Amino acid sequence: MTDRTQDVPTRTIRVAHSPDSDDAFMFYALSQDKFDTGNLRFEHELSDIESLNRRALTGELEVSAVSIHAYAYISDRYALLSSGSSMGDKYGPRLVAKEKMGREDLKGKTVAVPGEWTTAFLALKLYEPEAEHIVVPFDEIMGFVARGEADVGLLIHEGQLYHESEGLHLIEDLGEWWYGETNLPLPLGGNVVRRDLGEETIREVARLIKTSIQYALDNREEALTYALGYARDLPPELADEFVSMYVNEWTVDYGETGREAVRTLLSRGYEAGVIPHEVEVEFVG
Repeated sequence: MTDRTQDVPTRTIRVAHSPDSDDAFMFYALSQDKFDTGNLRFEHELSDIESLNRRALTGELEVSAVSIHAYAYISDRYALLSSGSSMGDKYGPRLVAKEKMGREDLKGKTVAVPGEWTTAFLALKLYEPEAEHIVVPFDEIMGFVARGEADVGLLIHEGQLYHESEGLHLIEDLGEWWYGETNLPLPLGGNVVRRDLGEETIREVARLIKTSIQYALDNREEALTYALGYARDLPPELADEFVSMYVNEWTVDYGETGREAVRTLLSRGYEAGVIPHEVEVEFVG
């Protein structure tokens, strides 16, 4: 019997994600050829999340990690994969400052944010619409605040875990605030697939990415060892904690609660006037 796959040409799929320990963990098996991908060949590109959001606006990449906020502006061109979400279950982006302050003190303050397309920024605008902001690369925000170049910092990624050691005080954990408002996790990021790939290829991409995530969870030690290379000098125990926060059962599949969380966030963004139009969310895979 002949192998029919030999008659099918290889198709290259560019997959872009952030150079962070949680994404490295998630894509470990796919990037290191731990399983057969058939006639699909994946090329991995690494970039910070706001750059990925901007690239998705142009439809440049076949598959990309994006902020859920950014999905509001690309839903005509991309669908959300059911696997690959980063959910903040009673935790998420953190507002920090050199001086102790409360929510009521944020009005008129300048907040250093990691990008206007990030979910962190959307959550900030829902939390305190009157806060001013400046965009700063996510890994420079703590230093920006420490030097007094911004009153407040909005931290994403690993900085959420060690800002206290940098002398910064927590104002609010926006994931915890969001849960108090909605009884839902805060959907921070997800993977999207371009609709023009076709139904069959989209299904296969979805299956392979889910396989990669499950492989990492099933082979945690080797995947975590790989991910430590992207942990920005975090101690192994903190890197492990960070990966556990954002790669878990939500990442394998949003589930009904995760899907509701995405729709609720984007709906509230629209109702608050942050997102200019209603968003129809489609999950695939």
